[in-house]
Amino acid sequence: MPPPADIVKVAIEWPGAFPKLMEIDQKKPLSAIIKEVCEGWNLPCPETYAMQNADSTNFYITEKNRNNIKNGSILRLTTSAAQMALQLHERIQSSSMDIKLEALKDLANSSRDITFAQEFINLDGISLLTQMVESGTDFGELLSFTLTAFVELMDHGIVSWDTFSVAFIKKIASYVCKSAMDTAVLQRSLAILESMVLNSQDLYQKVAQEITIGQLIPHLQGTDQDIQTYTIAVINALFLKAPEEKRQFDEDNVNILDCPLTEMAHILAQKQLRSIILSNVIRSNKPINDEMAHQLYVLQVLTFNLLEDRMMTKMDPQDQAQRDIIFELRRIAFDVECESNNSGSIEKRKSMYTRDYKKLGFINHVNPAVDFTQIPPGMLALDNMLYFARHHQDAYIRIVLENSSREDKHECPFGRSSIELTKMLCEILKVGELPSENCHDFHPMFFTHDRSFVEFFCICIQLLNKTWKEMRATSEDFNKVMQVVKEQITRALTIKPNSLDQFKSRLQNLSYTEILKLRQSERMNQEDFQSRPILELREKIQPEIMELIKQQRLNRLCEGTCFRKISSRRRQDKFWYCRLSPNHKVLHYGDLEESPQGEVPHDSLQDKLPVADIKAVVTGKDCPHMKEKGALKQNKEVLELAFSVLYESDEYLNFIAPDKHEYCVWTDGLNALLGKEMTSEFTRSDMDTLLSMEMKLRLLDLENIQIPDVPPPIPKEPSNYDFVYDCN
Repeated sequence: MPPPADIVKVAIEWPGAFPKLMEIDQKKPLSAIIKEVCEGWNLPCPETYAMQNADSTNFYITEKNRNNIKNGSILRLTTSAAQMALQLHERIQSSSMDIKLEALKDLANSSRDITFAQEFINLDGISLLTQMVESGTDFGELLSFTLTAFVELMDHGIVSWDTFSVAFIKKIASYVCKSAMDTAVLQRSLAILESMVLNSQDLYQKVAQEITIGQLIPHLQGTDQDIQTYTIAVINALFLKAPEEKRQFDEDNVNILDCPLTEMAHILAQKQLRSIILSNVIRSNKPINDEMAHQLYVLQVLTFNLLEDRMMTKMDPQDQAQRDIIFELRRIAFDVECESNNSGSIEKRKSMYTRDYKKLGFINHVNPAVDFTQIPPGMLALDNMLYFARHHQDAYIRIVLENSSREDKHECPFGRSSIELTKMLCEILKVGELPSENCHDFHPMFFTHDRSFVEFFCICIQLLNKTWKEMRATSEDFNKVMQVVKEQITRALTIKPNSLDQFKSRLQNLSYTEILKLRQSERMNQEDFQSRPILELREKIQPEIMELIKQQRLNRLCEGTCFRKISSRRRQDKFWYCRLSPNHKVLHYGDLEESPQGEVPHDSLQDKLPVADIKAVVTGKDCPHMKEKGALKQNKEVLELAFSVLYESDEYLNFIAPDKHEYCVWTDGLNALLGKEMTSEFTRSDMDTLLSMEMKLRLLDLENIQIPDVPPPIPKEPSNYDFVYDCN
């Protein structure tokens, strides 16, 4: 007969004693269980004791989390959180440096546990730590562990960031500004500044008064990638919080407080900062880790989001300064100066303008300013056209004159094309959207030029003109051409070119003919036979294929996945791992110190969740952790990767998948475990691929074509490379 559900069998350790095996009744108060354990070892004052998980976390067992105790768990009897907090609060004030250092080490480690953190904060521990920092008497390891404990305590979100003094901010900023500073201290200081800026507009103002971009740049020139990552994170945070109103600033010694969003962009666009990131980070000998890739992606997104203002600004047809830009486009293209008011009649000048604006490819030949009232892309399109005309003048004139000499129906309208292309590029690069918490998708080529977006446009507008000619398109084919150009651009971006020249070379290989070949090849691979016998055969073998997909999903769950813990306060390098037992009856999970290399063994994952206890799997906005975290709730991509496993009455296990593929694997696998239908897009894709492959194999078998059981051997590497291939 199985034991009652409320009884769990555990082992409890106590230093110097043999571990005690006992059964814990989850209905009994935790204090009563601790008292019973203390009596077994003749320990007085049971109220000063508590139990911890005997693993790498050492987290306290409380009434709130006691349901996480599973059969076979190993626990440890230890000093209670309140008693431990009191002891450490006294020890970190010791006059002995050795005692103080050991106490700070213990504090930094214990502060990861929210139970201990709450007790230490109740003793006004945060104020004590800030006073120790402000005093400036601690250096090296003492200061490093002090800041580490401070960061861990603040990460729990118990204390508001708005409570800190200017003196504390100045001291933290001084550690960042010093040329020679302990690496651990510098890393913690950068993390604190990032959190201050992100969590309080008032603190942003104070931090910005202490930090300049010039003081952050040296940290990017070092070799420590963690320091570089935190430095870019601080720049990103300052970028996010920069005010929008315009102010003047001195570029040589710019103070961030005086920098509105537009001016901040100008600083970040300066060649020095961009080239330092390019040479010391992107092109360094060290491979870029996930966190650095994420910060570079955020910087890329924030830089492109500066275009949103121009993208969403309509042109004012009555604004003479804006109209002068259109006159400038006409002047450069046709080498004409603006005629004076006395040169010819008004009707004649209007006729000339209308003729030239038609050649320039505007939709409204009489008043082309009207073309730029569409948002997006608004004035951004006109900015791109003017840059192209001024900085790539020969290419601009060639495109305009080429098309103005063609028949009306075959001309590629430069004005209309530029407007639609700008809109398309904004969609591809997601201009105006918030950065995703999980994305690492940065493009090195956008860090190789001060004006990367507009140079990107210049390459693509020439591609559009080339593709138009290759397709022999007419005005009726405009949308078809735009679709092909979008495919050419997105395919070229998938290889992550290292420079704009590489991107340009890739586009040269993606001609319209090549796109047609690729499309035809993909159609052949995905073709769906529609004859009745084929459809009947598909229907017959579909359950078999679905069972195969189900087994693959469950096997992937057995291998397990590492998930990142995400906080709304700041991105953290904390991980946890979850995997399904080989018999498909239990989910094993637990926290990790770092991202694992390969699979994590079952026995190292302390927590368990029986599959039989799972009530439901929910996704997106229905997840408890999406309802709790407002900051995450606003991020569409995080919502799309979130899912939760609900068990018992109100307990849940929350996930945020590392990518869409893992999300589909886990939601499919969990639904399969519960006997529900697998409905993800990857299941549909896998079903189509496997069905198509199985159909082709069966049709080949009908033709009596022998298919080998094993693949052919891989040819051996030649021993002699001294040969020539005769192309003739």
